[in-house]
Amino acid sequence: MEYFVIADDDTVLGFSIVGVMGEVAHTREEASMAWQKALEHKEYGVIIITEDVADLIRETVDRYLFAETFPLVVEIPSRDGHFKRDLKELVNQAIGVSI
Repeated sequence: MEYFVIADDDTVLGFSIVGVMGEVAHTREEASMAWQKALEHKEYGVIIITEDVADLIRETVDRYLFAETFPLVVEIPSRDGHFKRDLKELVNQAIGVSI
């Protein structure tokens, strides 16, 4: 199983240094194309995506975060280092109940 990263230029470059393949995405279209590329290759078992890029295709990312079992999606902070989404919001969305 391999990793695939979808992010900004610096993040993709950083991951490539340790051998992780990836695609740079700045627009919704680029993010969607990178996502499809990751899904087409069954060896990519973990998709790492920055929050800014995930926001471009939020509906698709959330479906895989909360409903699909494969591939595993790991959303990481964007370059600024802070998550915009609240943990409570994510838990509420995952279980379908407001806590």
